[in-house]
Amino acid sequence: MFRHLLLATDGSRRSESAIRKAIQFAKSAGAKVTALYAIPEFRVLTHRADMLSDTKAEYEKSSAADAAAYLAVIEQAAKDAGVPCDAVSASGAHPYRSIIKVAEEKGCDLIMMASRGNGGLKRLLSRSETHKVLTNSQIPVLVYR
Repeated sequence: MFRHLLLATDGSRRSESAIRKAIQFAKSAGAKVTALYAIPEFRVLTHRADMLSDTKAEYEKSSAADAAAYLAVIEQAAKDAGVPCDAVSASGAHPYRSIIKVAEEKGCDLIMMASRGNGGLKRLLSRSETHKVLTNSQIPVLVYR
């Protein structure tokens, strides 16, 4: 049914749990995986502490290193399971848009990602990237909690 999965990661522990499950799913389905780390654009006005203390060049260098480390986790899990994997990072003003765009460009038929586990009012106020992907993607989305 699903032949090409986009597996988005943010490097969190929850993402690592989702990665293990997604790789198992891909193996059982005979699917390939595209791993993605969506890098938020550098902004001068932000709530993210890493952007407040960095210059744009420092932020981009740090983000590229983070992307390589986070994607290496997926690549290794896929290699260990014998699942074909392509790893990419994408930068944009809105990570959820990057996730959807890469999924469309790569021809993915399922997006898999972790949930923060927020519920109720907290979820509505935070509008997580997962929630934004769920509400804006035309590609099916599987969320691992």
